[in-house]
Amino acid sequence: MDATRLHNAEAATDSSGVDLLGMARRHWWLVLVLVLVGLAGAVQFTSMQTKIYESSTSVLVSPIGNGQDANSTSGRTKGDINLDNEAQLVASTTVATDAAALMRSSTPPDTLAASVRVEVPPNTTFLVITFSASTAEQAQAGSHAFAEAYLRNREESAKADVAGRIAILNDKINQLNTGLTQINNKLATLKPSDPNRPNLESQRSTATAQINTLAGQLNQLLTTTVSAGKITRDADLPSSPVKPNRLLNLASGAAAGLLLGVGAAMLRERLDQRVRRASDLPRRVDVAVLASVPGRVKPRLDDVFAPFGAGGRIFNRLRNEVLASIPAPAGGDARVALAGQVVVVAGASRGAASTVVAANLAAAFARTGAETVLVCAHLPDSMVDTTSVNRMLGVRAVPGLSDVLAGRFSLSSATQRAPRHPNLSVVTTGGTASAGGLLQSQALRDTLATLRERAAYVVVEAPSTATSADAQSLAALADAAIVAVEVRRTRNTEIADAADQLRRVGTPLLGAVVLPKLAAPRGGDERDTAAVTPTMADDMTTVLEKLPAKEEKEDPVVAKRIRTAPAAAPSSPAPATPAPPTVNKAKTVPPTRQTRTISVTRIPAEAPSENGADKRR
Repeated sequence: MDATRLHNAEAATDSSGVDLLGMARRHWWLVLVLVLVGLAGAVQFTSMQTKIYESSTSVLVSPIGNGQDANSTSGRTKGDINLDNEAQLVASTTVATDAAALMRSSTPPDTLAASVRVEVPPNTTFLVITFSASTAEQAQAGSHAFAEAYLRNREESAKADVAGRIAILNDKINQLNTGLTQINNKLATLKPSDPNRPNLESQRSTATAQINTLAGQLNQLLTTTVSAGKITRDADLPSSPVKPNRLLNLASGAAAGLLLGVGAAMLRERLDQRVRRASDLPRRVDVAVLASVPGRVKPRLDDVFAPFGAGGRIFNRLRNEVLASIPAPAGGDARVALAGQVVVVAGASRGAASTVVAANLAAAFARTGAETVLVCAHLPDSMVDTTSVNRMLGVRAVPGLSDVLAGRFSLSSATQRAPRHPNLSVVTTGGTASAGGLLQSQALRDTLATLRERAAYVVVEAPSTATSADAQSLAALADAAIVAVEVRRTRNTEIADAADQLRRVGTPLLGAVVLPKLAAPRGGDERDTAAVTPTMADDMTTVLEKLPAKEEKEDPVVAKRIRTAPAAAPSSPAPATPAPPTVNKAKTVPPTRQTRTISVTRIPAEAPSENGADKRR
């Protein structure tokens, strides 16, 4: 039978994303610390970086000397202007040298050129010249200087080109004029009827036409205005540095810290052996989960869960799981198979988990109408970290199991009926704090054998397997065992050790019951717990030693009235001998004294009832 079928809802939510969020929530302080460390590192890195200012100048590049529109085909590489070449020209050594002269800077030209960045906007003939410097003034001056140096260099190159073309035209015109002069001189010496005269006249006409053409070109060059371009948007003074980018650095530091925090949380989760959820048990320690109390259902340390509440329904299902986990005989009922058998509830670690599970499981059995006995096997020296059953079920702390095993009281007198839970009887731990090795004695075997005959269900609250071997001894006398697990406190190794201890003695381990982390007792709970501390247990031992030993025939009720020391005067001794039970001294006691009464009910065992449980008055 699948013992984990009660936890389908929890298993459905145990996805990787939900688990990651839960892990970050559990280790939020670690993630927060590393995020703060990342932010601090980003602030430190930002403060150590050198501030960089940038300033940009936009330059319109014009074709030289033709007076045409500045737009070129495709605006970048085709047509009269190749803007990629012009961009490389801005960062050239020649332009950098001129820019250094304009800036009056002693920095080498190549170093200045490395600080220049040129961009060409798409489909335009603009160049955006950006200069980077450690100060805003240097960035502004550098951008403007490189733009001016580029335009001057381009203008000077254009003027030199025009001058060269003019010189070439002048040379050609001079050559043609010289040839034309020679032709004219020859024609002057020839007769009109000379056969060479037509040829010379033709040469003269050709030379004259060429001279006129070159003269027109020369006049065009002489009248051309050289325009390399102009600055459309001059460099401005930057108000803030572009580097370091404080916002970008802080975001990067926070992101790096968050990643480190999540990684550290995952590593810590991996190394942490404490149980975080019920699904960890089958996967890590191979222990089935019978029931799991969700975190929203706070376990009560002063009473059991209500039958129809969320916690009560969980333990009702747990009762059904226990009944179904023990195979019934052929044609029989599982409840008949379980009748007269003992179920041990042992905690895997210190705490009140076993007490809560045992008390609520016993109450769930009692709600079926069958006689149920809850046996508390915690010794007083191990009750520091547990919750007392007498507060949860409203019964007296003494006499109990240790008193019965020590021979001070009979089992019938130590068995108390839970006032708020019909069909449920309780045997508390007892007040014999000095008894040792009682859970390994023959008296315990006899006691459990007697309870098997009197009750249909016997639930034993065993000590933690992590603190003593008593749980293993009790499990050897039981028919089934359940491990109580408290999340965020019980470790996987403790659960594995508990399961191994219970299985080694041959007891069937039905599974585990997982509880959320139990809160510390409230102020009222602390006052109630004072009755079960080791110091008070020693006082109870002294009182019980003064009571008469058990006899074969006992009175139904024996009341002993004990007078304690005055509350206002702690040093005043208390009477050594208790007052007679038939005399009422309440009126003669001074107002400062307090009277505490312990009633011990001794009920002889009668013939067992039909379901195996004895009838008590």
